[in-house]
Amino acid sequence: MDLDAGFDAQFDKSGVGFDERDAALLRAIDDHGSLNAAADALGRSYSRSQRRVVALEEAFGPLVARKRGGSGGGGSSLTEAAHDLLAAFDRLRAEFTGVAEVGETVLSGTVADRDGELATVETLAGSVRAIVPATARDVRLAVRADAVTLHAPGATPESETSARNRFRGTVVDIDGGDALARVALDVGTDTRLLALVTRESIATLDLAPGDDALASFKATATRATPARADGENRIDR
Repeated sequence: MDLDAGFDAQFDKSGVGFDERDAALLRAIDDHGSLNAAADALGRSYSRSQRRVVALEEAFGPLVARKRGGSGGGGSSLTEAAHDLLAAFDRLRAEFTGVAEVGETVLSGTVADRDGELATVETLAGSVRAIVPATARDVRLAVRADAVTLHAPGATPESETSARNRFRGTVVDIDGGDALARVALDVGTDTRLLALVTRESIATLDLAPGDDALASFKATATRATPARADGENRIDR
């Protein structure tokens, strides 16, 4: 399972993500004994909740055991696999929170071009597309580690719906727990670009200090604030 870029802990398998909303749905089914009652309790559509359970089960396997009619009435309960998935998600979320709290890269730069709310900012690491305040020129860019996705050096990640920033760098450090790790990349500046990924992703990419990697992150995940009034425009460690 990989941890996709984003601000919340999420499992991903076969292109289907399992996040906090999905965990809440399974827990509600467990508490209320049926999908219908769970959807009502959460204020969600029954049909959408049902489709969501089907999608999750196609990726993660049987999660809800259904019982029809009979003297005791129908209902639903969670399978052992569902309880295991919830336990694994809770562990991931706890570790994610601890590791992600300090994972942020800050770069300083100057706005070179604008396209509505988005702007191209020139930094010592290269050009970065980001959301920039309308009147700002010298800015500080903040990129959360959990918004950065790592790829193999030869990969060419594309996105039709959102501009992505791409940086090639060298792994200088891998630090974290059993499920997650924070990877620091040297992208040619004093500041290391941080990426929060799963240990399984590191194994899949076969990453180790000294290896090359490609990092990408959405322009919409990159926020800019005006630089300090004294005009200092340096890269922070």
